[in-house]
Amino acid sequence: MQNATLLAIAGLFALQSATGAIGQDMKRHAVHLPKHQARLAYTVQTVSVRAGCFPGRLRAVLSYIAAKTGRRPVITSGHRPHPRRHGSLHGKCLAADIRMPGLSERTIISAARSAPGIGGIGSYCNGIIHVDVGPQRRWVDC
Repeated sequence: MQNATLLAIAGLFALQSATGAIGQDMKRHAVHLPKHQARLAYTVQTVSVRAGCFPGRLRAVLSYIAAKTGRRPVITSGHRPHPRRHGSLHGKCLAADIRMPGLSERTIISAARSAPGIGGIGSYCNGIIHVDVGPQRRWVDC
């Protein structure tokens, strides 16, 4: 039952971000979310972070993580038009590097692992967690 509820909330987050609904538009929905979650299911660290091209399935993964943890992920890196690594899913706008202040890496990774449609999950020494919707794989780069 809890997973069904989380999936429903994640679906609402994804639908909201896909339609561009923000803030006051949430009043029309039957689900009443805390004010900090009434916007997108994620936020960007700086205005230079490119997240507008995220496909619905990546937004759904981020929404699921937000619903599961009760906090919005902060995107530290999204689309990179010229990725440093050949084949990086950041170059195809299919990956996001996130952080969630106040939550342990273990908590974030646990939420990401259970997200429907998750592909790769990586963790870095600086506390950043990589999530994508490519092939399933896991790594630690520390």
